[in-house]
Amino acid sequence: MSVIKNVLGTNLEPCCHNPVTGFFRDGYCSTSSEDHGVHTVCVVITNEFLQYSKSKGNDLSTPNEIYGFPGLKAGDAWCLCAARWAEALEDDKAPQVVLASTHAQTLQFVTLEELKAYAVELPKKK
Repeated sequence: MSVIKNVLGTNLEPCCHNPVTGFFRDGYCSTSSEDHGVHTVCVVITNEFLQYSKSKGNDLSTPNEIYGFPGLKAGDAWCLCAARWAEALEDDKAPQVVLASTHAQTLQFVTLEELKAYAVELPKKK
């Protein structure tokens, strides 16, 4: 099995296990050919982004028991679709990004410089 790299060229670090995130629901922003949404950007959710995402038809704040989705709140870390982050960037609504936990494939959608402008460390969970 190959080592998965982040946008910095180092080993991909976990994004979040509470709530558990990632296409594979393993806490990592990993991807595969089955991940048509390319859930590779580890972001820190804000209320502004939740409202923006909902306005684009993707309600991330409302729980969905069918999919075991708890709903997100400000401060949660989450693996976001790369195209959605790029769209939010264009609309000046992009949430902050955890570079060490953002998959290298994200660079097919945005530049490292764009990501670095929004870079933060993972928030500490209480």
